[in-house]
Amino acid sequence: MLKVVRRWIDRYFSDEEALTLMLILIALLLVILALGNVLAPFLTAVVVAYLLQGAMNYCKRRGMGHLSATIAVFLLFMTVMLTLILIILPATWNQAVQFISEIPRMASKGQELMMLLPEKYPELVSVDQVKQWTKQITDELASLGQLAVTFSLSGIAGLMGLLIYCVLVPILVFFLLKDSTQIVNWMTAFLPSKRNLLTNVWAEMDVQIANYIRGKAVEIVIVGGVSYIAFAIFGLNYAALLAIAVGFSVLIPYIGAAVVTVPIALVGYFQWGWNETFFWLMAVYAVIQALDGNVLVPLLFSEVVNLHPVAIIVAVLIFGGLWGFWGVFFAIPLATLFKAILRAWPVALSNGPDVSN
Repeated sequence: MLKVVRRWIDRYFSDEEALTLMLILIALLLVILALGNVLAPFLTAVVVAYLLQGAMNYCKRRGMGHLSATIAVFLLFMTVMLTLILIILPATWNQAVQFISEIPRMASKGQELMMLLPEKYPELVSVDQVKQWTKQITDELASLGQLAVTFSLSGIAGLMGLLIYCVLVPILVFFLLKDSTQIVNWMTAFLPSKRNLLTNVWAEMDVQIANYIRGKAVEIVIVGGVSYIAFAIFGLNYAALLAIAVGFSVLIPYIGAAVVTVPIALVGYFQWGWNETFFWLMAVYAVIQALDGNVLVPLLFSEVVNLHPVAIIVAVLIFGGLWGFWGVFFAIPLATLFKAILRAWPVALSNGPDVSN
C-alpha cells in the first residue's frame, strides 16, 4: 500500500511545478476562506476589471493608447454604475417594498384557496392537513416579518458597506485596468523560471474565466432586459424586480430558472387568476428560457469548456455553500479550473524530465 502511495506521489508531485501549483491553490483557498469578507471589495474589483478587459482590447484595436483606453472604459463603467445606483436600484427597491407588503394579502388569498381543497379532493386532502399548512404559512410570515425588522435595523451598517464599495471598487478597478501588466509581471516574478504546467493551466483558465464572466454579464443583461420588456407589455406587477430576478437566475444553471419561475407564476396568478393572460405570460416566459438555453448560451459560451450538468450542480452546491453569492457566480469557472488542472497536469509532467531514476 505504501509503495502504491509513494509511486502516486512520485508521479504527480515530484515535479517542482506541481508542488508550486498545489501550494498556490492551497494558499489562495486559505486566504479566501480567512479573509474573504475583508477582501470582498478587491475581489469585486477584479471581477469588474475582467469584465472590462474586452472593452479595453477593443479600444486598443481601434488605435487608442493604453491610458486613453483605460480612461474611456473607466468612464463607461462609472456611467453604468451611477445609472444602476441612481435609477435602477431605487426603482427596484420600491417594487421590493411593495412586494413584501403584498405578501400577507397573497398568503391570505392562498389560504382561502387551500380551504377549498378538502371539498374538491376529500380523498387527497383533509381539513387537518389544510389547517397544518395554514399554521406553517403563518409561522413563515411571522419569521419574514422579524427578518424585515432586523434588516431595517441593520440598514445603517449596510449603507456604510455600500458606500465603501462605491468608493473603493471604482478606485481599484481603475488601477487594475491601468497597471494590469505591471501587476501580472510582479506576481509572475515570484514563480519558478520553468513553469510549463503553470503556463498551460493559466493560458486555458485566462480564456475560460474571462469569457465566462463577460458572457454571464451579457446574458444577465439580455435575459433580464427581454424579461422586463415582456413583463411590462403584459402589465405584470413588480416587472422590474422579477426581471432582475430572472436575469440573475442564469448564474445558477437549471436550478435558477426553476426557482425564479415560482414568484413569476404566483404574482401572475394573484394578479389575473387562471385566465388567458396568465397562460400567455407563462408561455412567453418559457420561450425566453428556451431561447436563453438553446440560442444565447451556445453563442456566448462557445469557447468555454462544457461541463456535465451533474458537475455544474455539484459545483454550485459546494462553492455556493462556501462563499455564498460569489461562490455561485464562480462555481462553473472553479469547476473548469479543476478540470483544466486534471487535463494539464499529466501532460505537463510527461513532457518534463524523467523522474523514475
